[in-house]
Amino acid sequence: MTEALISLTDVDLKLGSGANAVHVLKSVSLDIARGESVGVVGPSGSGKTTLLMVLSGLERPDSGSVNVAGATLNAMGEDAVAAFRGQNIGIVFQSFHLIPNMTALENVAVPLELAGERNAFEKAEAELAAVGLQHRLTHYPGQLSGGEQQRVAIARALAPDPKILIADEPTGNLDGATGHAVSELLFAKQRERGMTFVLVTHDEGLASECTRQLAVDSGEVEERTDYSRAAE
Repeated sequence: MTEALISLTDVDLKLGSGANAVHVLKSVSLDIARGESVGVVGPSGSGKTTLLMVLSGLERPDSGSVNVAGATLNAMGEDAVAAFRGQNIGIVFQSFHLIPNMTALENVAVPLELAGERNAFEKAEAELAAVGLQHRLTHYPGQLSGGEQQRVAIARALAPDPKILIADEPTGNLDGATGHAVSELLFAKQRERGMTFVLVTHDEGLASECTRQLAVDSGEVEERTDYSRAAE
């Protein structure tokens, strides 16, 4: 049996309080194997992004267990979770989240410097070259196209050599051709490095490129076996 790198057991989460509380995740149990690529689909507000937040330790569940790479995240303090995430989980967001007053090189070097990497800038330069941006090292985010900014974000996520890559609507702010190029880059890097890849997307065609699909609806997660819809 393939080893589970991510394991959720009876995870429950409500956001808000009292009459305004929203039951975002409902008794979610889920295993994701090492090296697997998983596409997460579902309507807006269904809990897809919250699921990623829980997987990465950015959100703590009310109950249940979140085990990632041998660590039980919900039993750890915030500082310990942040350090663990920095070493094991790379995250790519829809809106890039680059630091505007830092160059592409400096943005990619940040997580490496935080991790105490001696050759942070050398490694950052290599990661930018690996995503085709060796000619953009000294450019600031405002001087880059949307596709280039997302490539910088991908290089930053990959720089610490994480076991897990998480992407939340990574092509959502990009045009079709640019989004396709970015998605191809993500899958290529996942295969090249053997990472576990969890992708939230509204694009069912993109989700179908993953080895497995999950459907989230009203806080419940189900295995998706209907791939025919994604191919239509």
